[in-house]
Amino acid sequence: MGGRGAHLACRGARRRRRARKRVGRARGRARGWSVGGRGRGPRGGGRGHGLARPHHPAHRDRRCGRPGARIPPARRAGGVAVPGAPVTVAFKTLGCKVNRVESEAIAAELLGCGVTLADHDAASVVVINTCTVTGEADAKARKAVRQALAAQSEPVVVVTGCLAMLDAEGISALGERVVVEADKAEVAARVAALLGTNAPSPGEPVLVRGEGFRTRAPLKIQDGCDAFCAYCIVPHARGVPRSVPLERIEATARALVVSGTPEIVLTGINLGRYSDGSADLAAVVEAVAASGIARVRLSSIEPMDLTERLLGVLASTPAVCEHLHVPLQSGSDAVLEAMGRGYTIARFEERIAAARAALPGLAITTDVIAGLPGETPADAQATLEACERIGFAKLHVFRYSERAGTPAAEMPGSVPKPERAARAEALRTLGERLAAAHAAAHFGHEVEVLVERVEDGRARGTTRDYLTVEFDAEPDTRVGALVRVVAP
Repeated sequence: MGGRGAHLACRGARRRRRARKRVGRARGRARGWSVGGRGRGPRGGGRGHGLARPHHPAHRDRRCGRPGARIPPARRAGGVAVPGAPVTVAFKTLGCKVNRVESEAIAAELLGCGVTLADHDAASVVVINTCTVTGEADAKARKAVRQALAAQSEPVVVVTGCLAMLDAEGISALGERVVVEADKAEVAARVAALLGTNAPSPGEPVLVRGEGFRTRAPLKIQDGCDAFCAYCIVPHARGVPRSVPLERIEATARALVVSGTPEIVLTGINLGRYSDGSADLAAVVEAVAASGIARVRLSSIEPMDLTERLLGVLASTPAVCEHLHVPLQSGSDAVLEAMGRGYTIARFEERIAAARAALPGLAITTDVIAGLPGETPADAQATLEACERIGFAKLHVFRYSERAGTPAAEMPGSVPKPERAARAEALRTLGERLAAAHAAAHFGHEVEVLVERVEDGRARGTTRDYLTVEFDAEPDTRVGALVRVVAP
């Protein structure tokens, strides 16, 4: 296919222009799990997404803010479980990509029960998948609950996710139509009970394709983290690392290939902690590629997990996309030490150099935090210089926000909020320039694009190295196709 009218777009700019609400491709159910980062753990009969509830003090049954509480019967008269009424559900997902993947899996289960997805104002139940990584994230989650409660349809609001795990009582106190289900593996069954429809039953993965679902299919293989970075509450909310059994991953990957999926994105909270007996992340990449999938992508990987073994497998596997998201967080050794990141900027750059040597043409995106307590102007400048020196393809910039319960929230030397905002803006400005330079390097070159949207004679998709490309569509251009275009 020719490159007539093709152009490259910054993914961030695209998202600002198009705020589409979608629940993405879902994968259905999986069973069993492995605990721990490097050894074999017990396997149990976990429902849902291949990961049972972890053995962690915070992970206990929390429903409506009280252990073991039942769904309030009064809510069944509020437009829910009424004979003849449409069984409709809306989703609101906050936070990380893993949350989005989990929402998709819940949606797939409910679609298999005959539930219809709807807008918030028309839904009988609204599911809110929360984030609690910062104080701002908590505030956004509570705001989302209040907005859902104010919808004209007066829905029951089912709240799950990390904030539901840590503050079930506080969330349930927001309104009598709020139902807290901290265990995401039970959300679909909980919603089905509220709607009076059939409950999901264990079985093979439910793979949903079509309008409103993503073309690049996420496959969650891991959950939990034990890194305990100073600014992060996630280990307390998600619990210890645990992994989906390799055989389950292989079965899901094969089913996705049969369904016509062109790309699988391996996702998890800390992918490098994957362990199922002797199988590590490299083994997962090999197994998924062996399914015959055209593309395999890692969602995110910590720098110290870019081992020689993993890089060797990535380099020798043609299906692997030339893109890695590797969080930096800071370019200052002093700040990295305060964060508890476990590496220096020199060590980070050494791992990035090794990755680029193994994978020619590799694009690397990253996360950066601006304004951690104790960060000096010199530290902020060091981060800017490191980002430019490394040459990231994109920066995800986060202005530091205190999160109660984390060591960083108690650190001295709080950076004034206006200064945090200014440092974050400087990083975003640099990020835009780096992204433009990365895109410009493709001009005049032929690239492979996975088509994700076709509308009004124009097609849009993603390259192997994570650029967004828009081009004139041919009459036979279809979503899910892999095409070659030339960037002008």
